[in-house]
Amino acid sequence: MSNRFKPKFNIKKGDNVVVIAGDDKDPGKARKVLNIYPDESMVLVEGVNIVTKHTKPSAQNTKGGIVKKEAKIHISNVQLWDAKSGSGSKISRSRENGKLVRIAKKSGEVIK
Repeated sequence: MSNRFKPKFNIKKGDNVVVIAGDDKDPGKARKVLNIYPDESMVLVEGVNIVTKHTKPSAQNTKGGIVKKEAKIHISNVQLWDAKSGSGSKISRSRENGKLVRIAKKSGEVIK
């Protein structure tokens, strides 16, 4: 994907988010973002979309077997957690002292 039309997302690695759609939907529980894949518009969220992966025995894993791990979900299915209101919130961006900051629309708080 070219940098000219690269989408800008309000969610970053390490943020707390709420899953608002899908099997793991829970609007009252904040979860941590482990990784972001901007080219695919996907995020990896802790404890969400758990899949089972069958692994063959190898030098590192001599037993092999079934491993449970998180899989990516679409970025539109998560919303940034607003700690002040205790739920998910939409985000607006503004400049403060020459820096771009994210502001929760529900409470007006700056998100660190």
